[in-house]
Amino acid sequence: MSQPAIEPYRIKAVEPIVLHPPEMRVSLMEQAGYNTFKLKAQDIFVDLLTDSGTSAMSMNQWAGIMMGDESYAGCRNFFNLQDTVMDVFGFENFVPTHQGRAAENILFSMIIKPGHIVPNNMHFDTTGANIRSNGGTPVNLVIDESYEVSSTHPFKGNMDPNKLTALLDGEGKGKVPIIMHTITNNSGGGQPVSMANIKEIANIARGKGIPFFFDACRFAENAYFIRTREEGYAQSSIAEIVKEMFSYVDGWTMSAKKDGLVNIGGLLAVKDDELMGNIRDTLILIEGYVTYGGLAGRDLEAMSRGLREVLDLDYVSFRVNQVKYLGDRLTEAGIQIITPVGGHAVYINAKDFLPHIPQSEFPAQALVCDLYLEGGIRAVEVGSLMFATTNPETGEVVYPELEMIRLAIPRRVYTSTHLDYVADTLIRIKSKSHQLGGYKIVKANGLLRHFTAEMAPL
Repeated sequence: MSQPAIEPYRIKAVEPIVLHPPEMRVSLMEQAGYNTFKLKAQDIFVDLLTDSGTSAMSMNQWAGIMMGDESYAGCRNFFNLQDTVMDVFGFENFVPTHQGRAAENILFSMIIKPGHIVPNNMHFDTTGANIRSNGGTPVNLVIDESYEVSSTHPFKGNMDPNKLTALLDGEGKGKVPIIMHTITNNSGGGQPVSMANIKEIANIARGKGIPFFFDACRFAENAYFIRTREEGYAQSSIAEIVKEMFSYVDGWTMSAKKDGLVNIGGLLAVKDDELMGNIRDTLILIEGYVTYGGLAGRDLEAMSRGLREVLDLDYVSFRVNQVKYLGDRLTEAGIQIITPVGGHAVYINAKDFLPHIPQSEFPAQALVCDLYLEGGIRAVEVGSLMFATTNPETGEVVYPELEMIRLAIPRRVYTSTHLDYVADTLIRIKSKSHQLGGYKIVKANGLLRHFTAEMAPL
């Protein structure tokens, strides 16, 4: 087992957390409809629901908060952010948004029409939902190794160029307004995309005259994997790798709540001047003026500083290796996870953990619920509750190939001791996993049902 990574920072402020007694956790889970999204944060002991917006900001970012210029238009913090976006990503045209899904909504509402198809390595939940809400169809074209839980392929987030070409020349001919690449691939276990794959997909897109975009919220973690796993980049800085990655795309959306190291904020950048003009008009309608985009000036400043801090090799190395430490502990205990360990989370294979529970009874959700009941730990299901679909013609339920729970590690928040507690709790659950039963849906909406669904044990 790898040794715990050593934090490249000192802790200057702390927040108390409380572990409620078991009987209280049972009551709280019942009140929440067995949906961890509906639990109150004050009732969580270790919160691994998401790494989005849950980071601890640095003293430099907090200092920037005090420099917030709250002028309605032209605040100085926007121009600081503008310099950062140009320096880090090489893009002049961008707008801030309050978070990544707002950037997706603005972009897709302009370029997607009913009947359009949008290929990606793997769409995450909000990305796919935003495409569907505009009449499009999201299609996942990740390499086959991504579905092999124990495969050690170093870049399981890669898009399959043959699948893409077949789509563009076949079913999707004339129907693809944009090609996307999610870095890292969240739905497939936080797996990275290689520089070679980025270049190959960019060449295919360019040859077909189709814009190529990143869903770029974990760009720095992806760059770290390129540095450590791809030939020719071992001596490159994270900043150099990021600049090259973004040189191959025509635009990108980003939730800065991940690798922007902030609690709120997003970005949308494009090279096309005409498209950017339309984006700015729409931004004013739904987010705010073009120099604040739904954010306070202080938040723009924190984002500007966070996007530079995340490029620090000591930081990102610690970040990735802290996640790997938890993955190694689970693997050594015989708990099957998606390998290699991704950059922001450990993904447990619920099919292997609970083989007696069929996907129709939501095994990943069963494990998520028991993790809270056993240890006050909140995680999220990435499986049948989140991604199962119904064939509109036959009524048949189509279940996702991967049935996982995600343990997403907030940045600069938890220590190795917290992760040991998580591992020990899961090991206890594994020893009695045969006692766990499945769940049923009591109430759910259509799109993104996992956020608000009410469940009940069978």
